[in-house]
Amino acid sequence: MSSGRHHQTPVRDEFPSLVHQLRELIQSARRQALRAVDTIQVRTCWEIGRHIVEFEQQGLDRAEYGSRLIPRLAESLTSEFGRGFDASNLRYMRLFYQAFPKRDALRHELSWTHYRTLLRVEDERARQWYMNEAAEQNWSTRALDRQINTLYYERLLASKNRDPVRQEAANQIAALNHNPREFVRDPVILEFLGLPETGRLLEADLEQALIDKLQSFLLELGKGFAFVARQMRISTENKDFYIDLVFYNYLLKCFVLFDLKTGELAHQDIGQMDMYVRMVDDLKRSPDDNPTVGIILCAAKDHSVVRYSVLHENQQLFASKYKLILPTEDELRAELEKEQRLLAEIELRGNHIL
Repeated sequence: MSSGRHHQTPVRDEFPSLVHQLRELIQSARRQALRAVDTIQVRTCWEIGRHIVEFEQQGLDRAEYGSRLIPRLAESLTSEFGRGFDASNLRYMRLFYQAFPKRDALRHELSWTHYRTLLRVEDERARQWYMNEAAEQNWSTRALDRQINTLYYERLLASKNRDPVRQEAANQIAALNHNPREFVRDPVILEFLGLPETGRLLEADLEQALIDKLQSFLLELGKGFAFVARQMRISTENKDFYIDLVFYNYLLKCFVLFDLKTGELAHQDIGQMDMYVRMVDDLKRSPDDNPTVGIILCAAKDHSVVRYSVLHENQQLFASKYKLILPTEDELRAELEKEQRLLAEIELRGNHIL
């Protein structure tokens, strides 16, 4: 005799499966888009390098003409296409063509950043080996950088038993390859594509939102600040760095750099700012300018702190003057804390709506 109860078959929730499928689809599309842009960018950089070298070779005095050519090209190209074609990058493109004169021999799996890293390798055989190995092993640029810095190729040649060397290298780079760059957050790609207002793409982050407010705050102070650049790229021989905000203060007659950290201040941050200041002094400062000033802003909740980096402390007159013109630590700390509270309130309201 039936109890009258009906046993319903559980309805399987297909939503997680759908999300997983769409996630895989989107990630695959992004990888394909990035690979396509990488291929086009590498080819373009190679062709630009070829044109520059061939143009220089037509000059009567190649060395003298070449020294004038790159700055002139950079001025023309950056005004139309942006910072991705500044003098530093154009020099890399010229070196790129000279180091890899056969375009068909290039590995399409590698990005322009890979090739810039490879240009550090002077030995041609080692450079070709690193290129092929990076492509076949799917090394990220960080992994490639690590292998070059640890003389992986040279250690393999010198070793009678190569397996331990290969295993050590594989263990060291395993974690590095799990964090590939994100397409929309790669400044090199953004600059190459010439996307307008590229900094705006990062506004969702707390750090970028604070930088937006800080930029307006400094300009509102009216103490001689003129805005120069946001996320300004400066380059060493093999790495690019991006300074959050760069101003020129016409009262102090110097550049003022701001770097914002959402965590607690670390000694690496101070060392990095020290390098920024020295590089801007070397690359941007004119003979009439005073030494560059670097300011690190730490916006962590319980230890908001400011550090000024002035490398030429013996210039007492300048040191005294900047204290009167630059915002005080209390002013900057108060502004950061105020904006953090506002951003937190906006985020809280948004969560309530959702």
